[in-house]
Amino acid sequence: MSTTTTALLQDFSLEMTGKDVGELRAARSAVPAGTRVNVTYLAGEDLALRVEAARAVRELGFRPVPHVSARRLGSRAALGEFLAALQAVGASEELVVVGGDPSAPEGPFADALSVVESGLLPAAGVRRVVVTGYPEGHPGIADAVLWQALERKRSALAEQGLEGAVTTQFGFDADAVLTWVAALRARRIDLPVRVGVPGPAGVRRLLTYAGRFGVATSAGIARQYGLSLTGLLGTAGPDRFLHTLAAGLDPERHGAVGVHFYTFGGLGATAGWVREFRAAG
Repeated sequence: MSTTTTALLQDFSLEMTGKDVGELRAARSAVPAGTRVNVTYLAGEDLALRVEAARAVRELGFRPVPHVSARRLGSRAALGEFLAALQAVGASEELVVVGGDPSAPEGPFADALSVVESGLLPAAGVRRVVVTGYPEGHPGIADAVLWQALERKRSALAEQGLEGAVTTQFGFDADAVLTWVAALRARRIDLPVRVGVPGPAGVRRLLTYAGRFGVATSAGIARQYGLSLTGLLGTAGPDRFLHTLAAGLDPERHGAVGVHFYTFGGLGATAGWVREFRAAG
């Protein structure tokens, strides 16, 4: 493994659902203490499950980063209740704020920006907010709109006295990521970036998630990543993606860049893969 790849994985983060506490506990020895673990905000999971998962992350020696899904919040009070519950278990310092899956909001928050502008975050002990970037585009939002939204969120975070960061949607095209991060810096957005990377998983599962989230899956990009469109029963890890990404990174052009692993239900497998990949270097 190159020195650059090693540096890229020095401070990686992981993603889990509220139901993955047992798997995180089992994988504890494979995950460095203090690692950021994002806790998703899924439909079908209630406040108690999400908060208990965030508490468990902290108690296991990691750094909880709960998600807030704007369009799933039924009211301003619901956001306040969630933030207060997170603060009570010491898990409100850093959040990921996303628009969320519903096409129509279930309450007053239409997007991540409206949550940031609510004014409720600093009072709940929030110090850092992660927002989303889309290097391969969004299936339902034009690129110009995505850039404008990201710039507005950066400004709103500064106005609220909050630190900001960007985690990108996962993808298979490292060159597209490098181009997007360079464009981000050209727009004078200097927030730290974590590049979303799929953890090792079955090819069929990876392609299913890619289709769901509108990630480009052309045959050429799939082969470059290591996916076999004729071998759907096989598995694939992000080895090639990470090596290509690391080789193309230029600190002066791209700034602070790290990695965030989307585990797709395989938190233990992802943690083990990262440990073995780093050890192989």
